[in-house]
Amino acid sequence: MRVALVSDPLTVHGGAERVIEQMLSLFPQADVFAIVDIVPPAQRGFLGDRPVTTSFIQRIPGGARRYQSLFPLWPLAVEQFDLTAYDLVLSSHHGVAYGVLTRPGQVHVSYVHSPMRYAWDQQHAYLREAGLERGAKSWLARWALHKARLWDFAAAQRPDILVANSQFVAGRIRTAHRREATVIHPPVATRALASWARTDQGPPGGYYLSVGRLVPYKRTELLARAFAQMPDLRLKIVGDGPDAKRIAALAAPNVELLGRVPTEEVHRLMAGADALVYAGIEDFGIAAVEAQATGTPVVAYRAGGMAEIIVGSGSPGTTGGFIESQTEDGIIAAVRAFEEARRPRASDCIANAARFSEERFRESFAGVVERALASKGQPEVPIGREQPAAWPPELAAAE
Repeated sequence: MRVALVSDPLTVHGGAERVIEQMLSLFPQADVFAIVDIVPPAQRGFLGDRPVTTSFIQRIPGGARRYQSLFPLWPLAVEQFDLTAYDLVLSSHHGVAYGVLTRPGQVHVSYVHSPMRYAWDQQHAYLREAGLERGAKSWLARWALHKARLWDFAAAQRPDILVANSQFVAGRIRTAHRREATVIHPPVATRALASWARTDQGPPGGYYLSVGRLVPYKRTELLARAFAQMPDLRLKIVGDGPDAKRIAALAAPNVELLGRVPTEEVHRLMAGADALVYAGIEDFGIAAVEAQATGTPVVAYRAGGMAEIIVGSGSPGTTGGFIESQTEDGIIAAVRAFEEARRPRASDCIANAARFSEERFRESFAGVVERALASKGQPEVPIGREQPAAWPPELAAAE
């Protein structure tokens, strides 16, 4: 069986690339296609030694560098990949990947990280953040987004099966595309975090932690403003971005901006925190699962994927708490309630995180593909569910 895997731009080894890594472990024979490929050499391990076939955008002078500004060409670019020789097409989608053209008899399964959010439910927020609420440029942008919605709706009808990374994203697919999606949460390397896991008796480090890009929709500035009103509590912020200057301008002595830090340091900070805190709306929330894999609770806004990850207070195996409103008062109330309540057990957090392991992702995704192949009369094929050989034995046994 010949397998093609189609991706939006490959830029770093992030959440979407972790999904691709697990798809490739299931289908090691797959050929990879991408709009552009600019993954740094040090991060290319998830691709193995596979070459990546890129679109014409990579060959435009400066296209790899300016790929975001060339977004209007992405739909045309993905439709130029010739996949007629393949039996199975997999796509990893957050922009245009599920719009690839297939022939009758092929099976196309698309893993959707998000519909084209800037063209659908978040259009007005994107226009506002880009300063395009009024004027001629605003109307040009609105017209371009209108055309993008028309293409995106048609493209979303092309895959045989849509797989969403959360119930939240499945709901957005239902609203935008009038299609049902199977939910398979993205893979998280819970085994790799076992060495950082604390025990139920492990003392917290006396600080709360925020991890993520400092951009408006993450609402990290709102967290910082709330903690500035709680001088008895400390907040450490990992990440950088346009909101960093506004957070620094607060000059709150109990709010510390750490910028970018190495991955191992992030995991150390997670393992020592009283809780990971988050006030934005995420499609899923990999950092929250990583924190829980180290035994750390999460306090987050009750929306998006976070509502599917956290086991709230009052339920067996509590793993954190919820912020009920995206306001400073809402954050303060949630953190104070967390402080006063019995702390979640590290073992409960670790057990909860195991629901999102890489092994469970592979098993679930392989099952979906097998059913899709059977529905079109394709012969059964072996799908490699085993752990990648690159995993150290001590981590493989640690979940």
